[in-house]
Amino acid sequence: MSTSDEHPPAEIPLAQALALLTQGEVGRLVYTRRALPAITPVNYAVRERALWIWTASTSSLAQAVRGAVVAFEVDEIDRETRSGWSVVVVGVAELVLAPHELDQARELGADPWVSGRREHLIRIPLQVVTGRRIGAAAPAVDEGHAAAGSGATGPLARAGS
Repeated sequence: MSTSDEHPPAEIPLAQALALLTQGEVGRLVYTRRALPAITPVNYAVRERALWIWTASTSSLAQAVRGAVVAFEVDEIDRETRSGWSVVVVGVAELVLAPHELDQARELGADPWVSGRREHLIRIPLQVVTGRRIGAAAPAVDEGHAAAGSGATGPLARAGS
């Protein structure tokens, strides 16, 4: 039997995809830079129904994504069992400029992993969230952690691909 027969991909329900997204800390931001695809690993937090990503004012990332449709992906793969999951968010990136919003974001986290000043906050509302898994078992989800950070109640985004 081939691997594809043993581990067909399956959609992750929206609630579980949001929980997995909330548990993560590092993902990949996909955007366009100078008309070419670009991918940047970033640490993030899920707060107030959005992804929050800090970046430096000297970074070109904030200006490259401001007002642009971007994708964000987080995953976990187990090479030994050939199983894992992936959650993708698609939305319009916003640059947070209001001082009171920036102060609130600093209080709520996420703390940047990279040293240096982080003056710009990129916010990506959870407009479209999709999840897929491969392998026999569903991914483990810490439901308490997810509920605390995502604010995911009611219709938020569409699941599936």
